[in-house]
Amino acid sequence: METLNILFESPIGIIILIASYLLGSIPFGFLIAKIFLGYDIRTVGSGNIGMTNMVRTGGKIPGIATFILDVGKGCLAVLLAKLAQLPEILIILTVLLAVFGHTTSIFLKFKGGKGVATTAGVLLVFNINMFLA
Repeated sequence: METLNILFESPIGIIILIASYLLGSIPFGFLIAKIFLGYDIRTVGSGNIGMTNMVRTGGKIPGIATFILDVGKGCLAVLLAKLAQLPEILIILTVLLAVFGHTTSIFLKFKGGKGVATTAGVLLVFNINMFLA
């Protein structure tokens, strides 16, 4: 119940949580394949929208770009929560929502990637020791 009170006391917290999910939902692998390579990444290779399938089907540069952008969206989500000085419980929810957004993207009918790069991104900002482990 304490978590709900914290949430409703901080309207910026609600905005950041929603933004974290939406940010996590941006399917960079899908967008790079569609815009720059002219195909739907979900229909080739493993069908996954992540870096590994992008490298396999589109090459190293699109794969690396996908990885960097997926890591970046995870970093940005947590960084926003930390800069807003949200309570730790809301930062943890931000972490979860960013990864959840990647794995169940609203932009891809609630389907998405595995969340490995986005998880790396949130851990990089949330807790560097967990990232390194």
